[in-house]
Amino acid sequence: MVKVPSAQPESENDVGESAVEAPPHSYEIALAELEVLIRQMEDGSLNLEASMTAYRRGVSLVAYCRLQLEKAEQQVRVLEGEMLKPLETNDLSSGV
Repeated sequence: MVKVPSAQPESENDVGESAVEAPPHSYEIALAELEVLIRQMEDGSLNLEASMTAYRRGVSLVAYCRLQLEKAEQQVRVLEGEMLKPLETNDLSSGV
């Protein structure tokens, strides 16, 4: 499990633009941070300004994750000779 520093600022006034712009170190960290932000926004623990900052950070994290997934898909395409093959569920259930 990836441990992510809390996205909750020490005080709501500590939320800054640098938090919105700092790139995550990996897809997994970005996803974990996004989950924390979503929880905070859903439970209403952030004031309006902090919510807007969290939303902007979330948009940034989603874009980062999407880019990482596109890169991974491109690598798979190269490995598969530009031909993505559909995953056959029969192979998964039979343990093959």
